[in-house]
Amino acid sequence: MIELRTDTAIQEPQRIRGLEMPWNRVMGSTEGPARAAHALGPWHPQEFMAECVETVPEAGGMMTFMFRRSDGAPLAFRPGQYVNVAFPVNGEDQDPVDRSYSLSSSPTQPWTFSITVKRDPTGLISPWVHENVKPGTVLEMLGPVGAFHLPDADRRARYLLLAAGAGITPIMSMVRTIHSLPGQADVVVLYHGAEAGGYAFHKELAYIASVDSRVKVFYSLGDRSKPEGWEWLSGRLTAAMLDEVAPDANGRQVYACGPEGYLNTATELLKKVGVDDTSINMEFFTGDRQTILEYQAEIALASDIAEEIAEEIADSAEDYYESQPSAFGLYEPGYDAEGPLKATGLPLETVDPDSPAPDGRSDLRPEAGTPDASGFDTVGTGSFTLSFMRTGINVRVDPAEHILEVAQRAGVRIGANCKEGMCGSCKVVKLSGEIEMNHQGGIRKREIDAGKFLPCCSTARTDLVIDA
Repeated sequence: MIELRTDTAIQEPQRIRGLEMPWNRVMGSTEGPARAAHALGPWHPQEFMAECVETVPEAGGMMTFMFRRSDGAPLAFRPGQYVNVAFPVNGEDQDPVDRSYSLSSSPTQPWTFSITVKRDPTGLISPWVHENVKPGTVLEMLGPVGAFHLPDADRRARYLLLAAGAGITPIMSMVRTIHSLPGQADVVVLYHGAEAGGYAFHKELAYIASVDSRVKVFYSLGDRSKPEGWEWLSGRLTAAMLDEVAPDANGRQVYACGPEGYLNTATELLKKVGVDDTSINMEFFTGDRQTILEYQAEIALASDIAEEIAEEIADSAEDYYESQPSAFGLYEPGYDAEGPLKATGLPLETVDPDSPAPDGRSDLRPEAGTPDASGFDTVGTGSFTLSFMRTGINVRVDPAEHILEVAQRAGVRIGANCKEGMCGSCKVVKLSGEIEMNHQGGIRKREIDAGKFLPCCSTARTDLVIDA
């Protein structure tokens, strides 16, 4: 029988400095890396089919769904990114409903990948997913997408990871990735939950913290009362709590994910403890403007390489969790004593549809063969006319203006959520005309081919007739 001694000091492993993702050197190589190495780099989002191969119940009403691509290729992504999934909730003969879910698995094991879905009894998608997605289910996906992710290389690799509720899913991908990589790192995880038994992945997090000295995990019960035997933190996020778990927070990169209120609080508290804005990375549904711009730059840089290895490429390409959706920003018209106003918010003026346009053109009617909008009132100023057939209004727009913003201010009711081309909630049909669209994964090629577009990230190139 082997005797285990616990009084022997165990030395820390010797590690290379910092962290580097497996694909980083491939991306920076000028030698023309091998084709297999190309496939493992997160070059560009793609449209693909994926088969569910396993489901794993998690604490807190969550379920992990493991997939593999039907074409056998790996899914190359960065820890923290997400995929957009088309769910046939209304039957195979109806258009699917798209939702985006963060990847909870590590990209260092790319032959399978996982999403973790929290069931919301009042939601449309998550109950269907929990009840219908099983091993053998095949779904259409687009990804990876999202600018919320760890860097490809970090010589310091000192992180503070904040998660609340279902926000643990991209954070879990980060923790699993760091644990799987060699290199020096210093990681603190603070995970807020609603009840003691509701922390997803708690067993795995405990294991990782017990065997990997680079990772420390803390839990807090939010504002709930502590059950007997609870040894962790309690109360909502505070500056004192941040100081307790990470007194050197101002020297760390912070990645936070959770409900909007939690993230707003975290942003203010992190500033109070000295964390610079440039070190704060938030998984808001709309995305931080800077991270969106950075992601667009990544897309542009990688596009040439991606074309060599992908047959179906999305034009460009982040949703939040089904359990924590942002409310649709439907335009509500103003009212006066005489009833609803036709338009508010823009310096609009009613004009004669037959009058010359500001650029001297005399004919702004829709092209031949389209529904007749000549009898609609026309508001606004601009080079092109947007004819909204259901609303019954013409709206002038300039080429630099996003169609959604102008339309909503003129009284056109279009659902909108992220307003960055990510979620697809503003999707409408273009009956005629040409647009320029710069989306980030919120629409698929088949939908574009069917005439749909996202007005939130589209500008007009001609007069348009729109089914809205």
